[in-house]
Amino acid sequence: MALDFLAGCAGGVAGVLVGHPFDTVKVRLQVQGVEKPQYRGTLHCFKSIIKQESVLGLYKGLGSPLMGLTFINALVFGVQGNTLRALGHDSPLNQFLAGAAAGAIQCVICCPMELAKTRLQLQDAGPARTYKGSLDCLAQIYGHEGLRGVNRGMVSTLLRETPSFGVYFLTYDALTRALGCEPGDRLLVPKLLLAGGTSGIVSWLSTYPVDVVKSRLQADGLRGAPRYRGILDCVHQSYRAEGWRVFTRGLASTLLRAFPVNAATFATVTVVLTYARGEEAGPEGEAVPAAPAGPALAQPSSL
Repeated sequence: MALDFLAGCAGGVAGVLVGHPFDTVKVRLQVQGVEKPQYRGTLHCFKSIIKQESVLGLYKGLGSPLMGLTFINALVFGVQGNTLRALGHDSPLNQFLAGAAAGAIQCVICCPMELAKTRLQLQDAGPARTYKGSLDCLAQIYGHEGLRGVNRGMVSTLLRETPSFGVYFLTYDALTRALGCEPGDRLLVPKLLLAGGTSGIVSWLSTYPVDVVKSRLQADGLRGAPRYRGILDCVHQSYRAEGWRVFTRGLASTLLRAFPVNAATFATVTVVLTYARGEEAGPEGEAVPAAPAGPALAQPSSL
């Protein structure tokens, strides 16, 4: 269990480093206004950030997901594994329920972490910046708004994470079984990477509109007076001003991010377990944790 946790943490770090630039682009596209849009699309946003803020601009807010990684992996690993065992047997429904439980519990860490990440990704560069880092950001929010401010977007985070983790575990389990991922298969690692990357994409597609709402709620009030009174008001105002397409804004960068993030995570997990376990290195057990940018890696019981 400790080895799986360590491997998951290493994989999570790799996933965050690979995927964070895409996440920065996604957030900026999600929260920009329709009246004066700053970016014309994913590629234009990438180019603009690099031109105006250098490559480091793509890594704004990196400290927050890295800080929360260990705690999130511990929660996901423990809850998913124990829930699956408590349910008695490995089945598609139980994979979904165990994943959903893990997704819901880790929101305690995920929500404040993503709040800080979002605020840091959106703040201006240079001396005019409001926050010095993730901890300073959360401290300032707590000082002005209290505990409720630190947990802004908690309900929308729950609505996103609970089903998306369930969908991820279910999809990954189905794909690994369909691909015949068994110990000793010389194509085991490529198959796991394909299954994990595809599952990450499917899980994002399942709840992406909720992620747009979450980002808008967490960024609300950063530049000017707050606009939204809650989730439904955010949905109503966003749809009325920009139509249904607003709920797909940033989707391209998210899907571009999903596959390599999961690939980097799973490859790192596999390498760590290979060197640590030697000949017994095939990923085994019921669950291996993954990065905050995506759900955890679940292994079918046959592995």
